[in-house]
Amino acid sequence: MTLAAPLSPPLVARRSPGLPLDRMVVGKPVTEVAALLPRLFSLCRAAQAAAVTTALGRSGPAQAQTQRADIGREILRDHLLKLCVTWPGHLGLGARAVPPLANTNSDPHPAPQGLLSRTGAAGSGVAKALFGPAGTAPATPQDFDHFLASDHGCAPVLRGIDQCFAPGEAVAHALPAVDDQTIWASQAIENSTAARHLAHPVMAHLAASRGRGPLWRAAARLFDVQMVLAGALPAPRALAPGQAMVPATRGVYAVAIETEGDTVTALTRITPTDSLLAPGGVLDLTLASLPADKAGLGPLLLDILDPCSPVRLDPAGKEARHA
Repeated sequence: MTLAAPLSPPLVARRSPGLPLDRMVVGKPVTEVAALLPRLFSLCRAAQAAAVTTALGRSGPAQAQTQRADIGREILRDHLLKLCVTWPGHLGLGARAVPPLANTNSDPHPAPQGLLSRTGAAGSGVAKALFGPAGTAPATPQDFDHFLASDHGCAPVLRGIDQCFAPGEAVAHALPAVDDQTIWASQAIENSTAARHLAHPVMAHLAASRGRGPLWRAAARLFDVQMVLAGALPAPRALAPGQAMVPATRGVYAVAIETEGDTVTALTRITPTDSLLAPGGVLDLTLASLPADKAGLGPLLLDILDPCSPVRLDPAGKEARHA
């Protein structure tokens, strides 16, 4: 595959100002901050809660297992909404029924083997809704190509996305992957759902044949669902005293908390959206390789990239035209 030549981006991203988090947490008791963050950032409430308790060393084995299950449920919920409702709406396909999820919150001892084996009908319903009769995500490039050409599961949605963008369009070349070190660095990185599945044969096939673009990113949600159902989602991890990294719907979330006694003195959050919107990052590169005649696909593209805070795409040069 030949990547599209660099273009003058037809769209420019405008990010809304973030919350003044320092003023909201510094000087507050640790327990208050631990309760506040999941409420402030409720799109990924479970990931926020797990990050804080893990960073502070307050998550024992039982709580860590419950938090991992809650994050998995959060991820399934968000992926199902994209694949069954939001993306079909952009493509004119009409929404599909979202299969129910098991109520993990009612289970005080969630089994580590995953939602599929624990919940039976609920896990199976999710798998069949997305993967079709096979009940599992395509394992090889050939399997994926057959799936993409079918009408099984969410294949029509992925096929619609594939048909919107030619190979090399709306792609971000191979940025360094998120890890324990790059998450804190100032460089642009690949911190996304897709980053969890870089080594998957289908993802490698899509990166080679289309580029790291819309289909590559959308398909990653299939493998994320498979990972959650199989109980293979990475667990929240403490990186150092006061630091933690946890999986989240959009990638990896990290937090660093400094305390004096029981009082928070500093807090740093790194979210997948921070990485997405970083200068020279995934959004900048994606827009730079979007042809001008496909600027109308901006809403679909932004929904696939999925920032968790408000972002507006304006036509390039809008300010100059209105000056």
